[in-house]
Amino acid sequence: MTINTDPYIDIRPYSDDEVPAAIDRLIQDDEFIAAILHHRFSNHAAWFKAIMTPLVKVYLKHKWSKLMTTESIQLEVKKYLHQTINTTTRGVTFSGMDKLDKQAAYLFVSNHRDIAMDPALVNYGLHQSEHKTVRIAIGDNLLKKQCAAELMRLNKSFIVKRSAKAPREMMKMLGTLSSYIKHSLETGNSIWIAQREGRAKDGNDFTEPAILKMFHVEGRRQKIDFATYIQSLKIVPVSISYENDPCDVAKARELYEKSVNGCYEKGEFEDIESIIQGIVGDKGRVHVAFGDVIDELYETPDALAAEIDRQIHTNYKLFPINQLAAGDMSVGAEVESVMNAKLAQLPEGAHQFLIDSYANPVRNHGEGNA
Repeated sequence: MTINTDPYIDIRPYSDDEVPAAIDRLIQDDEFIAAILHHRFSNHAAWFKAIMTPLVKVYLKHKWSKLMTTESIQLEVKKYLHQTINTTTRGVTFSGMDKLDKQAAYLFVSNHRDIAMDPALVNYGLHQSEHKTVRIAIGDNLLKKQCAAELMRLNKSFIVKRSAKAPREMMKMLGTLSSYIKHSLETGNSIWIAQREGRAKDGNDFTEPAILKMFHVEGRRQKIDFATYIQSLKIVPVSISYENDPCDVAKARELYEKSVNGCYEKGEFEDIESIIQGIVGDKGRVHVAFGDVIDELYETPDALAAEIDRQIHTNYKLFPINQLAAGDMSVGAEVESVMNAKLAQLPEGAHQFLIDSYANPVRNHGEGNA
């Protein structure tokens, strides 16, 4: 019996030799097949879906038989992503990538508006510019279904175990995660991670210092001070701007309910619905701005967070709807009509939450340039 000595086996993406077995597990996963049938044939009777189940399995086995490596999966994902961009945006633009070395590995710390599209768009831009794609940090709260974990680990994602609660378990998890990020960078693999846990539903893109402390756990183990260790990670702030957020009304409703009731109870499939809505919903124009590599010495997590925030706020591309939300009434009737259509879907008490989600980037942009 061989003992696996890989310290990252529970969290890391799958390697090429693990791909065929993972794909086979997906095809045999009844919940996964049921989810496909529900999405594809939502208006059909249960008996029809039952008949279709073995046919879908055969179809997927044939379609995915050629996917034998992580790279082949990335190329397959790229095809779908290209189609999604063409049908759900009015164009995606990129800036700042010319300052990045194609041979270097970076730790991309990004604002977070959309669960799936944020890292997908970063990867799309990097691939188009012939940079290596990133390994993506994803919270285990989104991976409650085994098939979701399989899909994400096939697509170069690694797992952040947020469900750990006991102090010893949490410290072990943070140590493994911090070590894995450093190991990835040292082996030439860039990382994408959100600047905070969860999406910025109110449009305020601020970095959680706790995430920056997590980066340094491995540095503490190696007895390297915070500033020196952080400098070695080559952090690049990334600012992603959507002209239209497909989940904006749902986010405003959640914030409103929290303000009224003190809490908000998520539905069982709400995260999955948010992922789907974020992918298929209209996004208008999108801009992804890569900032400057942080190579100065920052002595504390708070000082580093302030620099990441400054770059994200300054590089955030503002659209007319942002200016309207912040009080500029000269943007035109068409933009006002779009905003009014959004507000009409919400109770009056929730209106300000939606308006603020578009206005806050304008306010923060001004402070970033101050």
